[in-house]
Amino acid sequence: MRLQATLLLLASCVPSAVAIYRDEVDHIDFHHALLGVPSSHSTFFLKPSSSSNASLLYTLSEKSLLGAVNPKDGSVIWRQNVSRSAAGADIGILRASDGINAMVSAVGDYVSSWSALDGKLIWESWFFDEPIADLELLELKDAASPSAAKDTIALFGSKTGVVRRLDGDSGKVKWEHKDESGDVPFQVSSSSTDVFYISLQSALLKGYKIKVTSLDLLTGRQNQQLTLNSEGDISGPESVLFVGANTASPLIVWTDKSQKVLKVNVIGTKQVKTINVDNTSGGDIQSITVHAPKKLNSLPHFLVHYQTQSTSWAEVYHVNLQSATVSKAYDLPRLEGWSAFSTSTKDANVYFTRITQSEMSIVSSASHGILGRWPLQTPSMERALHAVSEVVTKGDSVAVRSAAALESGDWQLIRNGQTEWTRYEALAGALAANWAEEEYQEDLAHQLEVEGHESLYGAYAHRVKRHVKDLEHLPEWLKSLPKRILTSFVTDEVSNLDSFGISKPVIVATENGRVYALDSGKHGAVSWGVKAAETETWNPIAVITQPGIATVYADDGSSVVLNIASGEIIMRTPASTKLRSVAVLNDPPAPLIVGISEDGTPVESVDRPGFFVTLGSNGRLLGWSASNNKFPLWEFLPPQGQKIIHATARPAHDPVASIGKVLGDRSVLYKYLSPNLVFVTAVGESSATFFLLDAISGGILHATIHTGVDTTQPIASTISENWFAYSFWGDVSDGSEATGYQLVISELYESSIPNDRGPLGSASNYSSLDTLPLPYVVSNSFIIPEPISHMAVTQTRQGITTRQLLCTLPSSNSLVGIPRPVLDARRPVGRDPTSAEVEEGLFRYSPFLEFDGKWYLSHAREVAGIKKVLSAPTLLESTSLIFAFGGDIFATRATPSQAFDILGKGFSKLQLLMTIVALTVGVIILAPMVRRKQVDQIWKSS
Repeated sequence: MRLQATLLLLASCVPSAVAIYRDEVDHIDFHHALLGVPSSHSTFFLKPSSSSNASLLYTLSEKSLLGAVNPKDGSVIWRQNVSRSAAGADIGILRASDGINAMVSAVGDYVSSWSALDGKLIWESWFFDEPIADLELLELKDAASPSAAKDTIALFGSKTGVVRRLDGDSGKVKWEHKDESGDVPFQVSSSSTDVFYISLQSALLKGYKIKVTSLDLLTGRQNQQLTLNSEGDISGPESVLFVGANTASPLIVWTDKSQKVLKVNVIGTKQVKTINVDNTSGGDIQSITVHAPKKLNSLPHFLVHYQTQSTSWAEVYHVNLQSATVSKAYDLPRLEGWSAFSTSTKDANVYFTRITQSEMSIVSSASHGILGRWPLQTPSMERALHAVSEVVTKGDSVAVRSAAALESGDWQLIRNGQTEWTRYEALAGALAANWAEEEYQEDLAHQLEVEGHESLYGAYAHRVKRHVKDLEHLPEWLKSLPKRILTSFVTDEVSNLDSFGISKPVIVATENGRVYALDSGKHGAVSWGVKAAETETWNPIAVITQPGIATVYADDGSSVVLNIASGEIIMRTPASTKLRSVAVLNDPPAPLIVGISEDGTPVESVDRPGFFVTLGSNGRLLGWSASNNKFPLWEFLPPQGQKIIHATARPAHDPVASIGKVLGDRSVLYKYLSPNLVFVTAVGESSATFFLLDAISGGILHATIHTGVDTTQPIASTISENWFAYSFWGDVSDGSEATGYQLVISELYESSIPNDRGPLGSASNYSSLDTLPLPYVVSNSFIIPEPISHMAVTQTRQGITTRQLLCTLPSSNSLVGIPRPVLDARRPVGRDPTSAEVEEGLFRYSPFLEFDGKWYLSHAREVAGIKKVLSAPTLLESTSLIFAFGGDIFATRATPSQAFDILGKGFSKLQLLMTIVALTVGVIILAPMVRRKQVDQIWKSS
């Protein structure tokens, strides 16, 4: 009976301890599903269905993520990663047509078609070693099936151009045309009868001529060629401003090198229209952008946007397709500052929307009269780089909504001047992050630490002074007391834990030079975002937080110190030595940072004891003394033919609640505990070796080698307390020929004999430079269903709570927390556990470890692109904070041993209060009746 009761207890407790319940989703966690900064040429509003007027916002971002966004709230409806190219190109192209549920994307040599409604794959094709240069849909009017998928005209090649027509339903090649002339392939366009292949022909002296080759629409055969005399103006593909895709804008636009003359050619003709640029701003033109409609039935009107350092203006032109002439219609006024223009089409009418620092306005391409003007309700301080717009007309009134990509990387939707939502897409490029403590929380912890180190009288006096000082906050506390009392009865207990360190801010540094603060207590809302780097490219390698401030270190040796509460930049240090990483010495009174150069050597010495380990440039592992780091204390080289790819140490906060593991017979296996452990991963051609080193002496404490390892697959590892874990793809070590993803767990003990402390016995001091005792290692391995790209371990305040192994799963875009009892290396193999082992919590070993649905911390979400996971303790021993970043942003709270130190969501303070009141009323009413009954009984007995 005792055995059955114990098994029942384990079965009921373990799963619930790690479960993420449905009602906790979006309550204890938050998820920012990111796409990346939207590209200017592959972002648009589109109606995916001809039966509905509702539009969605589509983009193929700079991260090669294709997605559909709901314009109402900015939520992602679906997304797909289309970076499957072997050609290495990172510029994506996306094309689609209104009312057709099929869109075509291309990245490198990979072309694919997707359902616009749900993002399902329709077809895909690889054209190996032929990167795509341009992609256009063949806009032909088909009265029989207007909603059928359109064929695609694709231009391939970087040196030799190949034009192919791809079937809209299957992606198969209908015909192809190869250009053997050696011209630079540039773009393609089409009309109702021809496909135009535009290339750049090298001139005899310098520059390029624009060559237009007309191809038969049905066979791909060449009809004619035209060469435009542009060699004096065009020095490369970047010199051409615009090439129209179809008959709505059949134009080629470029300027001379001085940007004083605009030249326009109607595709298919040799005539070139020369237009003088009227620049009276007094400044040099920095950019010229051409905006034209893309719908087939649009009027052939286009806008030219000029931008200088301080002003911007635009000109609108009309094209007569019959005579192939271009005429200027009107000017849009010159305004101070920047402007962002976008083109919209309603029926055949073309509209141009202008967004400035203070307002947005809309005009028709037919007339200069402003149809609508709205001041921005929340003017953005960041410049809008580009935008797409959608116009709705009703009688004489016009409404417009624009999705603008800002210089900061944010993506905003503005409706009639009002900001509807903001997506912080720059967070998709997060490279470094860290949890931060508010200054007042750290100050209280410091005061309590001071009291703990004083005498009894001194501690009492210190506490009295602290409470007296706290009286200055009494009026504010009394003022908020009624609200706190009311909300304590109507708010769930789980959501009211701010005073226990649950709502910590997270400081995130991104690759575009921005630093953000996310409020974990408000579902990851951005508290502030600042431009921290003055350079265009920035590679932050670490975020170090202290009470009230955060310091971001970059790989160029520069750093930025920010105020955590406001984001104000307190101090900057200039770039110096190129850094690979930074070492953090956490000894009191404050953390000390040591920069590590690219060759693994510290850039400076510090007057503080301490040791740290670095990875050298030639595959060596180096051990250093902080106070004297001219020469390394030791070097470690892997075996010949192998190189070190990763080295990790125990987390800075890794408390040990128990120095031993109590067995079922009440004996103890003592843990091999050392703060100076380094876990090293080295790989060869088809092998992986894992070393456990002592950081002080560099001695090898344990090593294991695995053969038949695919080193191109992810290899992840971590170490904590007295155990380490790693994962790889390789041969199974049971003698069979099977291969798969494996997860290996190893535990370290002082001795294999219970109650034995090993060679050191109970010694309180020892030297790592002497002969170190080797740990007794118990290992076990599991076959897992998918790869693990990153590992971390949950952290709690005192280390009492059972730990979870946090694993990032790139195949399923998930984050799981595997309970440590499941990975216990001492699980009995090939037999059922004994009664003593059952009392320890051990159960029979199984070589296959399926990821239980209750382990998924990300629940049903797709948390994509995660590169690193951070864990932090709270003031609640049961609760650990988890933050994942690198692609999406995801944060949650884990309670591996259940929330044993807080009340559950089912507990009702109001119900408890009503019960107490009802009992009190009942006692008041019944008390006289009981006393009367007692008196009556006394009289009767007498």
